[in-house]
Amino acid sequence: MSLRLTILGCHSATPRVNAYPTSQYLEINNHHFLIDCGEGTQRQMRKYKISFSKINHIFISHLHGDHFFGLIGFISTLGLLNREKELHIYAPKGIKEVTTLQLKISNSWTKYQLIFHELSSSESETIFEDDKVVVKTIPLTHRVYTNGFLFTEKEKPRKLHIKNIKQYDEIDICDYHNIKAGKDIILSTGEVISNEKLTLSPPKPKSYAFCSDTQYKPDIIPIIKKVDLLYHEATFLEDRADLTKKTKHSTAKQAAQIAKDAEISQLIIGHYSSRYSNLLKFKEEAQEIFDAVNLAETGKVFTI
Repeated sequence: MSLRLTILGCHSATPRVNAYPTSQYLEINNHHFLIDCGEGTQRQMRKYKISFSKINHIFISHLHGDHFFGLIGFISTLGLLNREKELHIYAPKGIKEVTTLQLKISNSWTKYQLIFHELSSSESETIFEDDKVVVKTIPLTHRVYTNGFLFTEKEKPRKLHIKNIKQYDEIDICDYHNIKAGKDIILSTGEVISNEKLTLSPPKPKSYAFCSDTQYKPDIIPIIKKVDLLYHEATFLEDRADLTKKTKHSTAKQAAQIAKDAEISQLIIGHYSSRYSNLLKFKEEAQEIFDAVNLAETGKVFTI
């Protein structure tokens, strides 16, 4: 298992007794990412025993309160916990201004460094990359500038096929590094042993796409094609599809259509409107289009 997603909040608009606004915790290839940070995120992290100190990168989809009003509290708490390591925040342009103003007015400057990566492009772009993971934006259409995020593992090195290697007495342990690096082996006879024969293919890289909030936007399909796990907002059922154009949100059916057309392995729907009390109707509606549908629930964990 190299991908684990914990839903901290998955409802729209205002917090309620048992309904928290959007926030997710993603573990992928030994990275720990926070995605959106609605009110109550810190409490949810405490409840589900998620380490504050492991979070070094926060991704904010857009500057509506139910997706980032918990950020300043989280930043402040890290300061109270004597954090020293820098914190990277990826969010629409304006996040630096609104955050630093709150820190200034409350005289609560952090001792650790805040690094803001302000986003403004209407095209998909790479915003984070190292030797293990790459993160790209998914441009969405909402009432304000909004991005989803695509998290993808880098392909891991091939593994040694020890059984095959042992067939060749000339191959020594000192050759293993070159084999792992993808090199063929040339025997004293001149015979070339291909690297593919001496190694095993690594597992397929895992991927997760987060899309909230947005109206139905089929042009994101090439970006998220064949991802393992997709979270797509489903604020309404088809009975209130008339509201999607005004609010620039999606229905469960529309989310399922995106999943089907993009050939997704699994779909998670969430960001439910408070007008609905029976959330099973969201799953039922989505499954008319796409079978592998999961309902987002607070505290629910998805693993691949």
